[in-house]
Amino acid sequence: MSTTASPTPPESEGQPEGGAAGPGARPGRLIQNEATTEIPVHLLFRDDPDPVRVPLGPAVVARRQGAGEQPRPHRPAPVRRRPLPQVDPELAEHAARVLPGAAGVLAGACGLTGCLGVTWWAGLLPPLVAEALRLPAYAGAGLGPAQWAAYAGAGALCVAGFGGLARGRAGRAWVLGLFGRYRGTVRRTGLLWINPLVLRRRVDVRLRHWRSEAMPAADPDGMALRVVVLVVWRVRDTARALLGVADHESYLRDCVEAALARVPVEPAGGTRGGVAAAGNALTRLVAQEAAPVGVEVFSVQPVRVEYAPEVAAAMHRRRIAALDARQRASMLGSVVDSVEDTVTRLTMRGLVELDDYERKVLVRDLTVAFCSGRGEPV
Repeated sequence: MSTTASPTPPESEGQPEGGAAGPGARPGRLIQNEATTEIPVHLLFRDDPDPVRVPLGPAVVARRQGAGEQPRPHRPAPVRRRPLPQVDPELAEHAARVLPGAAGVLAGACGLTGCLGVTWWAGLLPPLVAEALRLPAYAGAGLGPAQWAAYAGAGALCVAGFGGLARGRAGRAWVLGLFGRYRGTVRRTGLLWINPLVLRRRVDVRLRHWRSEAMPAADPDGMALRVVVLVVWRVRDTARALLGVADHESYLRDCVEAALARVPVEPAGGTRGGVAAAGNALTRLVAQEAAPVGVEVFSVQPVRVEYAPEVAAAMHRRRIAALDARQRASMLGSVVDSVEDTVTRLTMRGLVELDDYERKVLVRDLTVAFCSGRGEPV
């Protein structure tokens, strides 16, 4: 007996659209058309914690643009400010090796004594000097090689002892250099002995202030200003201040001028922080730029802010008009409040009964009366 196999039905028969073929199987239905790529439906409803990113083809992007949808704009990369140039890291202040001044005085006195002794040895010391020094009479053999060598040694000791003496004062420092190399900084006070072969450069390390001349600036609206600033600063690193830049004072002036070109300064009485906010911003900016050269800035505060001559007259008229407008608005507000309070009290206490027309007439008359009493035209 032969059996005939029935034809196998297609997978789509007997299954709902988008349904699963079995309890653990995923649907095979796909979303597709002639202009998009194929995206499996089960990828749109995943329960897995890890998201799956489905790349779209160029056709999808073209279809979106054709439908009016604009592509996501690309944000430009933020412009990073170039860092300030750093001074040679070896140029960092450190204490120089010095001796107390007593050592130099002692060495000079020893050298001077040696010179007198060699003169007596050579027989060249005058009798009066010998008697004053209570030296015995001695007839020397004159100047020979030994005497000349002794003279050279004693003279060098005397010159080195007295020539290396220096006086250190409070608020001042010595920057030492030998053959073009930085050898240290001396901040000690009193009598000191410093190697006479080194080059000494004096630096003022006290707290200093500088009042600038009128510098160009701008307010938040871009109007030209003339600003005078007061800068409080001091030299913190003497090596970088003297050797890291040609002139640290000129460098500080240039930093202040550059900061004024970038920070808007609002005249007094403004609504955006005024001079105090501009002073804080200037202080931060100038301190950051002056730190690499060993200059410490404590404060940069505008002390006089005025408009440039070419716009001073126009800005003066503008400020007068704004002040007058504020005054009129304040006066009108007070008049309206007074009229409202008067009408409300008269009505609530039953003193008058007013319809709409009479109320309007009363409000007008009270407004005219109050404005006339304040000396302002209606």
